[in-house]
Amino acid sequence: MNLNKSMIAGNLTRDPELKTTPSGAEVANFTLAVNRVWKDKNGDKQEDTTFVDVTAWGQQAAQICQYLEKGSNLFVEGRITTESWTNDKGEPRSKQIITLENFKFIGGKNSESSSKGKKAKKGTEDAIGF
Repeated sequence: MNLNKSMIAGNLTRDPELKTTPSGAEVANFTLAVNRVWKDKNGDKQEDTTFVDVTAWGQQAAQICQYLEKGSNLFVEGRITTESWTNDKGEPRSKQIITLENFKFIGGKNSESSSKGKKAKKGTEDAIGF
């Protein structure tokens, strides 16, 4: 059996930006900060943050960019994919990201009211090869 499913909830680290590929597809790349709090063996509070890159496509990308901003809470469900590229020195690089399949706006009234009326930022990204 194979399963590729990730579910995370966290806060956006920056405002998402909506871009359009040369073929006309809308895409948004953003990062979620996912916090973990626990007590160590001495009972002292410990904290850790993991930063997870997420890519959203189409209508979902547009909605995320329209309604969310830095600090907004978001639940994301998707699959882990690998992005590969060559850096300026000609060295191969890669990283794992979550390609969004479903999402849910989460958070209280403060995060909801601060995001109301947020306009989507549009741009064209020539570097996207599809």
